[in-house]
Amino acid sequence: MREVAGMGRPNTALVVSETDREQLRSLVRSQSMPHALVRRARIVLLSGEGKSNREVARCCGVTAPAVSHWRRRYQERGLAGLHDELRPGRPRTRNDEQVAELITLVVRRKPEHATHWSVRSAAKASGIPKSSVGRYFALFGLQPHRAKSFKLSTDPFFVEKVRDIVGLYLNPPDKALVLCVDEKSQVQALERTQPVLPMGLGYVEGVTHDYYRHGTTTLFAALDILDGAVITQCKPRHRHQEFLSFLRHLDASIPAGLEVHLIADNYGTHKHPRVKAWLARHRRYHLHYTPTYSSWLNQVERWFGLITQQAIRRGSFRNVRELVQKIDAYVTNYNLHRRPFVWTATADSILGKLQRLCKVINGTSH
Repeated sequence: MREVAGMGRPNTALVVSETDREQLRSLVRSQSMPHALVRRARIVLLSGEGKSNREVARCCGVTAPAVSHWRRRYQERGLAGLHDELRPGRPRTRNDEQVAELITLVVRRKPEHATHWSVRSAAKASGIPKSSVGRYFALFGLQPHRAKSFKLSTDPFFVEKVRDIVGLYLNPPDKALVLCVDEKSQVQALERTQPVLPMGLGYVEGVTHDYYRHGTTTLFAALDILDGAVITQCKPRHRHQEFLSFLRHLDASIPAGLEVHLIADNYGTHKHPRVKAWLARHRRYHLHYTPTYSSWLNQVERWFGLITQQAIRRGSFRNVRELVQKIDAYVTNYNLHRRPFVWTATADSILGKLQRLCKVINGTSH
């Protein structure tokens, strides 16, 4: 297309391949890419449609020389030419080999007189300034000051149990209820020795580190994985008698026509002969045990974490009755606004992660 007479030389259409055109359109539609890159992609697209530099400049809010510049960059380098070039600045003071030596030192070795590295100790051992070591730690995600606990299951049927429980989460059976059942034992009714200092502008809520103990309760809970509803009971003790009482409470709360799949851990209370006899008489109940040391497979553990954090840990209770009332109030409110937990891990992904972990452990002295 020719420009208006007297407005410069005629402008030929920019040749853009169909593959590049698709990628440019994707860039233009993107909501997350830098605005400058999106604008350059639009300049090339419009130029490829045969529009003049002035028309493209007017549509994109830039100058005609800017359009010429990005047309030329695309002709010379393709899509890579639309990205910013490296800007000049201070040269690197550490080469890749020095950085690799630092990372290898921290990951594969331990300091002589400590259990883990710090920024200062790693800086002293490597000869790199501690400010640079701190940046490299952040860049590579190294956190030697932190540690996480873990425990591998020794259950000989670990794989079968994982596939069984994960299958219930990802593909629950029709006309059946899947409940995650467990108990939180020894929930203490703690009363702070002094009143709680309320939160204010510039300071957080304050509680005393010491307290009076006023007894304990055991919280039995069953979490419905489909809608997130929770059925609970508080009992003074934690024996098979209390667990049987909770099972009867569940039986009275669940419609008679539904099959019930219970997911529970291997605690002795759940395997007591009287519990097994009760389950044998109530054929609609099917008990699925989690592998040993694998309570993380039971979704109700996540709910126990919520109630502990939101209603128990920072509370002050003068007696067990107040604690039970607080738990019941929390459960009532939770069920009004319930939301199910979304389980996304497949059995294969869990077993694959376990396999990678075992490979790392096999390379240690354990």
